[in-house]
Amino acid sequence: MEISGSAFNSGISTIQAGQRRVDQAASAIASNAVTQPQQPTSTPPANQVNAAPNAAEQTRPDLAESLVALRVGQNEAQAGAKVVKTADEVLGTLIDTTA
Repeated sequence: MEISGSAFNSGISTIQAGQRRVDQAASAIASNAVTQPQQPTSTPPANQVNAAPNAAEQTRPDLAESLVALRVGQNEAQAGAKVVKTADEVLGTLIDTTA
């Protein structure tokens, strides 16, 4: 019985961790969209070198990292749900066997 309880607890904590990761990533994406609106960029004159990237280019890695974190959180929550489902099935089988 402890094994099943442990599996349930592990699955639930994994779901919660995934949900926290999704929440954080969604918040980062939303704040990035609010603080860094996309602005049209102008081309520098031919004799001028553009040393500093524009604001849109600077936010792309942050956005990409947030999107990856969002997907990781989704996968983490789905994995936790599968653990809970499997633990439920195992417990159901054990109850059917012992009854």
